[in-house]
Amino acid sequence: MDLDELVTDKQQAVGLTAHQDARTLIRLIQCPQCSKPYTNPVTLPCGNSLCRTCLPETYRREGVSYPDTPGRRNGFVCPYLDCSEEHVLADCSVDVTLSKLMEAIADLVRSHKTLATTQTYVEEVVKHDEVWVPVGNKENPRCWTMPGARLIATYNLASMGIVEYKTEVSYQDLSDLAEKTDEELLGELLDTAQKEVDCQVCYNIMLDPVTTACGHTLCRKCLARTLDHSTHCPVCRRSVITPPSLYKYPSNKTLVNLLQGLVPDMVSARAEAAALEDTIALPDLDTPIFVCTLGFPGCPTFLRVFEPRYRLMIRRAMEGNRQFGMVTYNRHGLPQEGLGNTQFLAYGVMLHIDNVQMLPDGQSIVETRGMYRFRVKQYGTLDGYTVGRVERVEDVSLQEEERLEAEETSQPPAAEGDIEGQVSRMSTRELLMLGLDFILVMQGRSAHWLHQRILEAYGGPPDDAALFPFWFASILPISEDWKYQLMQTTSVRQRLKITALWVKHMQTQRWYQSNACTVL
Repeated sequence: MDLDELVTDKQQAVGLTAHQDARTLIRLIQCPQCSKPYTNPVTLPCGNSLCRTCLPETYRREGVSYPDTPGRRNGFVCPYLDCSEEHVLADCSVDVTLSKLMEAIADLVRSHKTLATTQTYVEEVVKHDEVWVPVGNKENPRCWTMPGARLIATYNLASMGIVEYKTEVSYQDLSDLAEKTDEELLGELLDTAQKEVDCQVCYNIMLDPVTTACGHTLCRKCLARTLDHSTHCPVCRRSVITPPSLYKYPSNKTLVNLLQGLVPDMVSARAEAAALEDTIALPDLDTPIFVCTLGFPGCPTFLRVFEPRYRLMIRRAMEGNRQFGMVTYNRHGLPQEGLGNTQFLAYGVMLHIDNVQMLPDGQSIVETRGMYRFRVKQYGTLDGYTVGRVERVEDVSLQEEERLEAEETSQPPAAEGDIEGQVSRMSTRELLMLGLDFILVMQGRSAHWLHQRILEAYGGPPDDAALFPFWFASILPISEDWKYQLMQTTSVRQRLKITALWVKHMQTQRWYQSNACTVL
């Protein structure tokens, strides 16, 4: 959800009322599947929620080898018509925030039920010719006289499974205190729930809440900031597979609707404050950019900095967040999308400075590690070096990654001699093993680019499919034009197919047989 969409006009920030909107309020906490108030709710990867017991029957997923973990072998089709996509069972943990909220509501209703001094007559309403009318003319009209005012009466009817999710009702208050009772109950609910809807990072009311696969919910911006430097949930420290920028990652729809229905003025004020903070804190060109060579995420890059402009850039980075972007030269003068003819290629890597060693002549050796890839959207010059506005490059979701593998590996066998076709039909695991086996062969032949000194600097070949292509590109003595392909990819499988083609190409070259090395 775009932040601009949350910054609404104050006049539009009108919440639901406890008495007049009682049915709408209770529907916000009803499971669309069983129609009862959420019990152990699970927020799905699409942002919709269900009771845990309402999850559809799972099936064994085929054609998936990455990541081959037990929890990802079972999937189900989302029952929501606006989604209907396959979800992985491992991505569907109980929503901690929504669970606590539902427990608080249940406790509050129970305490009021025993003290109820009011009653409400509730009658089902059906739709005829696009008009909602009472069903009192039926032979057996559905109507109930329930203890409590409208909120408690409707909640209890839903709890008993009587009032379904889509059912509309009409009310007749049997006490003059009904409206006041509803207002008091909603006020108590807001007081009780406030601590549950506070973000555990910024301690403000959640703004555009996002729920991770582990079931914890945070502001979208807070989670994105956390994932910038860590791949773990800030609450439970479990590994998070969510794309760090959360671009197009769905919001928790149930919590969004609850917050906008109950406290729209607070949501609006919070959104305006966040938008103002961004305006003040983030100038258009906020990323220093070093035009030098290629670097890769998760891999070290060692730089010798001697130009005064870049020494200044490094000093400023050290005084700040110790980060700067690095791009390589546009050696062929190719126009870059949205930038025109630039001296550098648009895709680069964000580096974090681990150590700076100053030399007597003023030069410095800078040890960095790649954090993530980006694309330059806009650029300019500050004190002689390039600065820019960058956009993080993210991989497709893990579910999409698995779908691509299943689709490609199910294709008919490729023709003999069709190397690309053969590579495309290999499983993700087979693509990784092709690269790892090639490394073992070349180590056995004492390839100089696998010298112990290099392995000490870059580490041994990782068996993680997501890391291997970048590690391979970091040490392999091939053209940067070939390596640059990795920077623009958006899936692990796509990068492994590229490295597999490198291996296939090198295996056909004379240098592979003689152990000489030429640049491709």
